Amino acid sequence: MSNPNHLPTLRFLLAFKVATLVVCVFCLVWMVLALREGALLFGLTEGLAALAAIICWGLIQRGSLAMALTFAEFSLLGLDIVICLMFDTPTATVPRVTHLFLLPLAALGYINYLRTGGRSQLLLIALSLIAFICFSSSTFIFPFAEPLPDKFRSVGSWVNAAIAIGLLCCCLYVMQLEIEQGKGGIRELKSAIWNDELELFYQKQVDVTGRIIGCEALLRWKHPVRGYVSPGEFIPLAEQAGMMPQIGGWVIAEACKVLARWQDDPALAPLSVSVNVSADQFLTDDFERLMFDTLALHQVSAHKLKLELTESVVVADIEKVIARMNALRAAGLTISLDDFGTGYSSLSYLGRLPLHQLKIDRSFVRDAVDSSRGAALIANIVRMGRDLELSMTAEGIETEQEFAFLRELGCHEFQGYLFGRPVSQVAFEQDARQLLRPT
Repeated sequence: MSNPNHLPTLRFLLAFKVATLVVCVFCLVWMVLALREGALLFGLTEGLAALAAIICWGLIQRGSLAMALTFAEFSLLGLDIVICLMFDTPTATVPRVTHLFLLPLAALGYINYLRTGGRSQLLLIALSLIAFICFSSSTFIFPFAEPLPDKFRSVGSWVNAAIAIGLLCCCLYVMQLEIEQGKGGIRELKSAIWNDELELFYQKQVDVTGRIIGCEALLRWKHPVRGYVSPGEFIPLAEQAGMMPQIGGWVIAEACKVLARWQDDPALAPLSVSVNVSADQFLTDDFERLMFDTLALHQVSAHKLKLELTESVVVADIEKVIARMNALRAAGLTISLDDFGTGYSSLSYLGRLPLHQLKIDRSFVRDAVDSSRGAALIANIVRMGRDLELSMTAEGIETEQEFAFLRELGCHEFQGYLFGRPVSQVAFEQDARQLLRPT
């Protein structure tokens, strides 16, 4: 259910801003009251909490929502625990209530986990709930605690409890909105498939001379109202809904239609098309049959289609993956490992996988020219690939310097903005015909 690229809704931002202001004002009020009563240490603690809220507000204004959330969560967790152990000590007449804020804090962590899937959020949830249980079930305090007087806490217990429950209700409301938005996005995405709103853009792939040898098909969603929606926004929705096999099948079918069209065009006939295949799609039981049926239906030569697999495919079921890759390779399909070096399993299984090609991730390319360590790393990657008799493709090429450097290292194919951005099928065909026209 996680989505690392999920964009925050305006309602989420507004709710977080309001919560930040509430916490800031609340802590400042307590700080003033504490200082008037002579509770200097407690006043200082409340002042730190108010400062944390102000910092969070500043981070939000700068657009650093993820940093603001993480800072707010863990700073408030620490301050809440300190207050429970130092100042809010339960007595026979006034109970401890500050620990109630741990519940909305855990709820906030869960909301953020829905958005980002980060393990730090799971840690926050666990720590908040464990602390809540401990403070609800015991009267433990620090031996050097400075308990606030009951006359001070008697009013505060009601106020704190009301605000904590109010914040919890707000978190639950935002959680519901986030879940509903995800469901709404999934419904829209399903409608997009039926309404032919999905389309493929194509980005050039060139050889060492800069001549076009193929392209990568990149999925786009042309929303009737929002315009083009970023793949980083709708692909996680599709994964969450289990729609990737269906969408991936559509992508392969469209790529085969294009290849069939190009077979009758002397300028475009030599070109190949690369398509990305998700782990969910590749590991479906009927993937091979659907691949072969699609190729046969459009009468396309298998060697014109390249399947780009991510490392997440490899870690799923290595023996099944190897068997399936062998069958696809035997049929003439080219298999590439995409974004090489960004996962965890490549070096362990690379020698066993029946690959044709390694595609070096753009992050390595970006560091290669400006950093000697980056240059050494990418040189070793290229050398390893060549030792394994694999074709090496570098993506993310943006400058002539990067192109020259990687060409000298021994890369065979290249892709990036230097050669062209992803464009529509019509625009790609027009450009490719001009560049491939005999002189």
